Amino acid sequence: MNKKINVVFYKTPAGNEPVREWLISLEQEDKKTIGADIKTVEYGWPIGMPISKPLGNNLYEVRSNISSKRIARVIFIIMDNYMILLNGFIKKTQKTPINEINLALKRVKEIK
Repeated sequence: MNKKINVVFYKTPAGNEPVREWLISLEQEDKKTIGADIKTVEYGWPIGMPISKPLGNNLYEVRSNISSKRIARVIFIIMDNYMILLNGFIKKTQKTPINEINLALKRVKEIK
């Protein structure tokens, strides 16, 4: 099975990769779960619920259920056949926090 899209991490102007750094900070089991969900999107794009969901403004999220009944989200955009991982966080409320979406949108502007 071939990848439909390739994954890349958003890089700050200083060269940091915030989503990669966030993933590295997680427990091994959670990293594996989120990684598997990202891989599902890579190979199955376009893919919908329960793995991925559009957020508007060309943003999408990878939806992962991780340990201790927590929920992780990775916000991404599809650009030139790449899945660019913009923001990752542990979700604490029912609705995706607007500040997390705004951060992803800010990073999109930096890319373009």
